[in-house]
Amino acid sequence: MGRTLLLTGHPQSGKTTVIRKLIAELGTRAGGFYTQEIFGPGGRQGFELFTLDGQRVTLAHKDLRGPKVPLVGRYGVDVEALEKVGLPALQAAAAAGKIVIVDEIGKMELLSPRFRDLVLQLILGPATVIGTILSKPQPQADIFKALAQVTVWEVNQRNREQLPRMALEWLAGQRKS
Repeated sequence: MGRTLLLTGHPQSGKTTVIRKLIAELGTRAGGFYTQEIFGPGGRQGFELFTLDGQRVTLAHKDLRGPKVPLVGRYGVDVEALEKVGLPALQAAAAAGKIVIVDEIGKMELLSPRFRDLVLQLILGPATVIGTILSKPQPQADIFKALAQVTVWEVNQRNREQLPRMALEWLAGQRKS
């Protein structure tokens, strides 16, 4: 069975920071993607997706608009960019036997049925997956959190500094079992 650790927590709790520290520790043993905010005049402008093999694409932006562009809050979401860049990064990591990093399983990413299907396949398959997931109730995210193969940890101000080490210990335990 697959082994999955999902980090949840409020926005700005440090989920992506924990993931980035893990990526630095794991090096080439990890593959997949993480997201990062885009800042500009007036604050946050959107989000970028970075694959661990060096690709970068805009996932969502406040100026991204169009008749077929879904909105999450004030951001237009480029579902096609996620599917063309993010999904192959996840598939390649799993195929290579790497630890699959998925940051994040959030409202924007869940707009893609292909993303939802792939994440489910990864969780149910042999891959070891570490990801972040939104904390608020959301039907599709709640399905992932409820799976027997999934361990969920909450990230907060008190534990976020210790979580990278704890996650590495969790990984070491998964590799032994």
